[in-house]
Amino acid sequence: MSSFQDLNLNKQLQYAIDDLALTTPTPIQEKAYPVIRSGKDVVGIAQTGTGKTFAYLLPIINDLKFSKQSTARVLVLVPTRELVLQVVEEIEKLTEYINLRTIGVYGGTNINTQKQLVAQ
Repeated sequence: MSSFQDLNLNKQLQYAIDDLALTTPTPIQEKAYPVIRSGKDVVGIAQTGTGKTFAYLLPIINDLKFSKQSTARVLVLVPTRELVLQVVEEIEKLTEYINLRTIGVYGGTNINTQKQLVAQ
């Protein structure tokens, strides 16, 4: 794989990648993408800043089909508030052209507000 276009991403996801001026997947993205798309679990270890978050988000978002269901379809669990905020930000970047609602839930904030967001 030499470019994101080789991943055959859906149009909306490819538009978002283009807006981010990304052209070439990082090694972790290139290796993880086909494995995750096949439905297998992946453990990826790479340095900070190598694109691990996009490595798992790209295939998940790419495979989401339009649905009117109101229940959650994807749950990403991370260990810290900072990572929650980072993952939400990255999802929002990748779903710029996709109608997808993203919520970050973490400790230290009003639980009732978060419960309302999740219930919507």
